[in-house]
Amino acid sequence: MSIISKENILKVLNAFNPWWKTGAIYKGFAKTYKRLSYYETLKRLDQTNLRRALILSGARRVGKTTIQYQLIETLLNRGVAPQKIIYISLDHPILKLSGFDEILDCYHSNIFAGKDAYYFFDEIQYASNWDSWLKTIYDMNQEISIVATGSASPALVKADSESGVGRWSVIQIPTLSFYEYCKLIGLDDIELASDIKPSSLCNLQKQEISSIMLKLSAVQNHFIRYLQVGGFPEMALSENDILAAQITREDVVDKVLKRDLPSLYKIRNSIELERIFLYLCNVSSNIVSVETISKELNGVSRPTVENYIKYLESANLIYVSYPVEMSGKKILKARPKIYIADAAIRNSVLMDEDLITNPAEMGKMVETAAYKHIFSFYYQKAAKVGYWRAGGKDKEIDIVVDYPSIKNILIEVKYREDAAINSNDEIMKFAPNASAAFVITKRADDYGVIEFSNGKKLLRIPAFAFLYLLGHAEKNGYRGA
Repeated sequence: MSIISKENILKVLNAFNPWWKTGAIYKGFAKTYKRLSYYETLKRLDQTNLRRALILSGARRVGKTTIQYQLIETLLNRGVAPQKIIYISLDHPILKLSGFDEILDCYHSNIFAGKDAYYFFDEIQYASNWDSWLKTIYDMNQEISIVATGSASPALVKADSESGVGRWSVIQIPTLSFYEYCKLIGLDDIELASDIKPSSLCNLQKQEISSIMLKLSAVQNHFIRYLQVGGFPEMALSENDILAAQITREDVVDKVLKRDLPSLYKIRNSIELERIFLYLCNVSSNIVSVETISKELNGVSRPTVENYIKYLESANLIYVSYPVEMSGKKILKARPKIYIADAAIRNSVLMDEDLITNPAEMGKMVETAAYKHIFSFYYQKAAKVGYWRAGGKDKEIDIVVDYPSIKNILIEVKYREDAAINSNDEIMKFAPNASAAFVITKRADDYGVIEFSNGKKLLRIPAFAFLYLLGHAEKNGYRGA
């Protein structure tokens, strides 16, 4: 009997879809805590007047599959017939080697004959010609709903531009924000007004700001652990941080570098890919030069370095931040800053016990976390998140949110004991003409508002407070820091 038979396909599907028999999700599949991305996806799924297939893209272990199970549980609780819902893991060897037509024909012939089904495809990029099949499924049946997950976001976006125009939307699932981390580990929600966000602090009196900072002190002691292991739900809940870092390295990094990317992009020599990623871990938050990487890695060719950076970005292991212009000021040649997608990833790779006691390394980790939060916060908006730098070592602004129609938002990370700024700092020069400006500090008591002669303001705010308030604002549906 052939391994890839309808009988074997049906056995696998029955194993993956126990609700067909029980009417419910297995306990433990759908976690109690729901990420903000769950609510965003459910909102999109419920928009029947604006039909789209939804693809959840993010690194391994960020909870994409859990979100699918939570959506399935929600549908079952709403009274949707269990047989109408099918979950298909395309990472399973039998399903991976089967065609979409074989899998869906098996499902509709044996489980549900109707057309108004909910398809949940997990790791869709492993299926051959997935984009063409998704287009065909979408076009031929107006009654189905589709939620898929994928780990190679640029590949998904590229396919969207070619086959999926108007058919699917990619929803980015980042690693846990600091706010989500605090909620996940069971910290009580801090009582804050629903409209409080970082920029709104500029309009409060000093005593009001101090009151908010006092409330936020409840999460301050959890910030360092968040940077160390807290970007991934399972690791955040672990009682063994050393083991959590090991799992992050093995499941989030090694499997991607040694299996996923070589498989997706036909990479023959994964050692070079690993060396480049290790190099980027060491220089996270720095401007990088492809030529320099090529030389320092003993002659790895420039095209190889460029391609592998794209692959790492596609696997959601790094962010690539490009320079932006401000007020007509010239910028450097378009060399990017590279950020590891989460400080916990970087820590698990470098395995340096002294990272949290090294001020320079802590500065890199906090800037990495700040960029991740800002990028994720503005992902759905028509905004570019980059940096600004002119000639000279100190002529830089770490993070710039570049809107097409309004003035920029500026963020400078000064995570150190003495985070003094003066009139010569670049952020002080540009802040009077910015939409908002922030200096992210280290100490809990290092906060306050600087007002300029034109009425514009700059906010100094501790890193833990800034990141927590961004998550609070996102939860309440705000956009704009």
